[in-house]
Amino acid sequence: MARRFVWETPEEIDKALAGRFREIRRRRKISQQELSNTSGVSYGSIKRFESTGNISLSSLTKLALALGLENEIRSLFTEVPYLSIEEVIRGNK
Repeated sequence: MARRFVWETPEEIDKALAGRFREIRRRRKISQQELSNTSGVSYGSIKRFESTGNISLSSLTKLALALGLENEIRSLFTEVPYLSIEEVIRGNK
């Protein structure tokens, strides 16, 4: 299979995700400390996530649940298009 060229690095994608998350938290007027208390994710982890994009999947899920974004997490990778007819055939076996 041919490799696709990716215009963004993984770090850039992570930081963009963290930025969108931070904006949602701010829009809902929830401080990092309040979110920590609600989600069970440490304040330091939230602060690191929002500044660097680094977080465990488990912690990201906890934060999403605390902000009422569970459907966003559940829908990840649900609408992935097929890349080739061969992949369609393999996927239907």
